[in-house]
Amino acid sequence: MHVRARRTPAGSRDPTMKPATVDMLRAHLMVASFTAMAAEAVACVALLVSPVSQATFVTAPFRVLAVVVIVSSVVAVRRFAHAAFALAMQSRHATPLSHGAYAVQPAAIAVGADCPRRWLVILHLRFTRRPFVLAEH
Repeated sequence: MHVRARRTPAGSRDPTMKPATVDMLRAHLMVASFTAMAAEAVACVALLVSPVSQATFVTAPFRVLAVVVIVSSVVAVRRFAHAAFALAMQSRHATPLSHGAYAVQPAAIAVGADCPRRWLVILHLRFTRRPFVLAEH
């Protein structure tokens, strides 16, 4: 089977997303989905333990509250990830890789295997669409 590459006219934008953008969106959606899953677990426990009726969970105020909780948790995780990244850069567990004086893209960040908050540092790099390399020093 022969597949031809699609050509775009000069000056037009390719409608496909860049891998870094997809990775950034995926990171945000994963945090939001984990928060929604935790909120659902809390709601199920509340149904079993307290005298809350099931109709409470389909009201507009509850839905607005759920959206506020999800958005605020994404913001909070972003802040924790940024703080972990700053600490990793300070302690040299994460270091920028140099790649020439005339580089257009930001330098990739090498994240060491011994970084104590490695998953948060990588999450920050995904949130900010920065390239990274998993180093094994």
